[in-house]
Amino acid sequence: MPDQANFYIIQRKALPEVFLKVVQAKQYLEKEKAMTVQEAVEAVGISRSSFYKYKDTIFPFYENSRGRAITLGMRIDDEPGLLSLLLNCIAKYQANILTIHQTIPINGVADITFSIEVLPTTGDVQDMVNHLIETEGVHQVKILARE
Repeated sequence: MPDQANFYIIQRKALPEVFLKVVQAKQYLEKEKAMTVQEAVEAVGISRSSFYKYKDTIFPFYENSRGRAITLGMRIDDEPGLLSLLLNCIAKYQANILTIHQTIPINGVADITFSIEVLPTTGDVQDMVNHLIETEGVHQVKILARE
């Protein structure tokens, strides 16, 4: 059966460098660090043809998430106050929590699934995920789905 997926989530470290440079050039253009495509591609060290070939096919995960729900899976220590810290982090980025599911902790570790609505006022989703990952007591954060 042929693969029907149109989108994949892949970790940054697995991407070829050209894709990362295309994203960087797009950011330069958006933030007006470069006024033209030529200036942007020269700044990041790729050709115009590479930029045009990939510009509509690669974008940061969070860029296409506004107004959508994302599901995060987390493995955390079973410690008082840790869930509250995570909820406060999500609130700090002004994302709307739709659902929370936590398993019964086994050996002091619980699995949690958050469904989060990304609103127009939500801050940088990648920064939010990074903040969650860096929280003491959090072992793992995975993006399970985007709706």
